[in-house]
Amino acid sequence: MEIYKDLTSPGVKEFEALLDSQLSKAKIEEGKLIKGTVTKITEKFIFLFIEGLKSEPILDINEVKNLKLLDSVKLGSKLEVLLEKIEDKDGAVVVSLAKAQKLKGWYQLEEAFETNKPIMGKITSKCKGGVIVEHIDSGSLMFCPGSQISDKPLKDISHLMNEPQKFSLIKLDKVRGNACVSRRQIISSNKKVDKAKIIEKYKVGDIIKNAIVKGYSSFGCFFDVNNGELDVLVHLQEISYSRVSHPDEIFNIGEKHDILVISVDKDKLQVGCSIKQLSPDPFNHIDNYELNKIYKAKVVKITDYGCFCELEPGLTSLLHSSELSWTKKSVSAKKLFKIGDEIDCVITEIDKEKRRVAISYRLTKENPFDSLSKKFPVGSVIGGNISSTNEYAIYLKLDDYEIDAFLHANDLSFLGKPEEELKKFKKGDRIDKVKVLEIKKEEQKVRVGLKQMKEDPFNWFKDKKINDVVTVKVMSSDNKGLIVKPEGSDMFDHLLIEYSIYLSLPHYETLQSH
Repeated sequence: MEIYKDLTSPGVKEFEALLDSQLSKAKIEEGKLIKGTVTKITEKFIFLFIEGLKSEPILDINEVKNLKLLDSVKLGSKLEVLLEKIEDKDGAVVVSLAKAQKLKGWYQLEEAFETNKPIMGKITSKCKGGVIVEHIDSGSLMFCPGSQISDKPLKDISHLMNEPQKFSLIKLDKVRGNACVSRRQIISSNKKVDKAKIIEKYKVGDIIKNAIVKGYSSFGCFFDVNNGELDVLVHLQEISYSRVSHPDEIFNIGEKHDILVISVDKDKLQVGCSIKQLSPDPFNHIDNYELNKIYKAKVVKITDYGCFCELEPGLTSLLHSSELSWTKKSVSAKKLFKIGDEIDCVITEIDKEKRRVAISYRLTKENPFDSLSKKFPVGSVIGGNISSTNEYAIYLKLDDYEIDAFLHANDLSFLGKPEEELKKFKKGDRIDKVKVLEIKKEEQKVRVGLKQMKEDPFNWFKDKKINDVVTVKVMSSDNKGLIVKPEGSDMFDHLLIEYSIYLSLPHYETLQSH
C-alpha cells in the first residue's frame, strides 16, 4: 500500500524535511564511528537500531564471528560500528564492525604515538626487511624493521615469536595506513638508566687513558672506553688542529689514545671528548706572524677552490684560487702544486676572533700590471699574439707578459667596417704593433688599439671648411655620382689605402660633356 503515490506532494516534502532535520541533529556522518543497539539476531544477520537513520543497518554474522565477539552480542547490546554509507544504491545503510575495530585500534595507535607511550604487540611472522607485529589491543598489523628488533644483531628470533612485549611507535602514516614500530628503542630506554649511572662518573677535564678506536665516520671517530663501559665520539674538529678530512687519515681501528673530556650532557647521556686539546694550540703562535710578509707554507690539501697550506703544524690557512695568479682568473691549484710542496705565501689577514689566517700566492710575485704600466704607459707601442677572438673583439697576449689585452673591433681600422676588419684576424696571428690606450690595474684590464698606430685620415679635413675648393682624383663613377680621392696629401700613400669620399661638384654636368 502506497501512502504517498505522488512523491511531489507537500506531505512527502514535509516528511523528508522533518527526517533530514532529525538526521542533522544526530550529527551522523559517513566515515565516523557510531553506536547501535542490537534489535534482532538471526542465523545470518544482526539488526541494529541507530537513531537518526532512515533504515536499520544489518551486520553479517560471519563478520562478528571472525572478530570472536558473537558470544558477547545479545539483544539490546551496544555495538560500535563504522558508518560507511548512509544510503547505498539500494537505499540500505552500510556499516562495518570489523572496520570499526580497526579504526578504534588506529586511534589507540595515534594516541600512543602522540604521547610517546609504548604499546603491546607480538611478532607474528617474518617479512622482507623485518617482521610483522600484531597490536594486541586492536589486532592491527605493524611493521618492525630488522634493525629495530634488537640493539644488537640477532641470527635467531624464534624466542621472540608470538610473545607479548612492548614496542615503541616510530612512524605512523594515517593516509597510507602504515605503522612502524621498534623493539630496539624499548631495550635502549631500559639501558638508559644504567648509562646515566655511568655518565655520573665523568666530568669536564678528565683524561681518559687508553681509549680504543672502535670505528669512524665522515664526522668523527668513535672510541671504546673501559672495555665497553661507554662509547664516546671525538668530533672531526676535535681530532687535530691541522685540517683533517676523515678520521682514517689519523687513526687505525684498535689503536689506543688518551682523550680529554670536554662536555658531559646528562640529558642526552653523551660525553664529548677531544684529542687536539691535549696539546698546545698552535694559534697561540699567531703573534709571531706579520701581515704582508712572505712565509713558507706546506700544501696539505688541494680542492677545486684552492688549497690548504700549513704555516706550522696545526696552523692551516686556505689559499683561495683567486689568490693564485695576477692574470688567470680560473687557474686551478692542481696545475700549480701537489701535496707536500713548500711554497711562498704572503699573509694578508689575521682574524684572532674567528681563528682565521688569509694568505696569497700571487702577492709573492710582481704585479705584471705594475710592471706594464711602468714600461709601457698609455701611448706606448707593444706587440703580441692573438690568444682568442669573439664577435666584437680580439684578445692579444702581450709580449713578455701573461696579460691578455682587449682590442675592440672599433679600434682595428678608421675606414673599414668593424665586423669586416675582425674577420681578417684569427687565433695565433701576430700583431707587431698596437698602441696602449688604457691600463686599469685595480680591475686588471688593458685596452689597446691598432688603428691608433696610423694617423686618422679625417685629419686631412681638420683645416678645411664648407665651400673650400679642393683638388681630387676621380677614382670611379656610378649612377649616384663620382667617387673621388683628395690629392695633395702624403698620408694616403703612407697608409697604403684608397681613401674615398663623396664631394659636391656643382659643374658635374659640364665635366660630363668634356
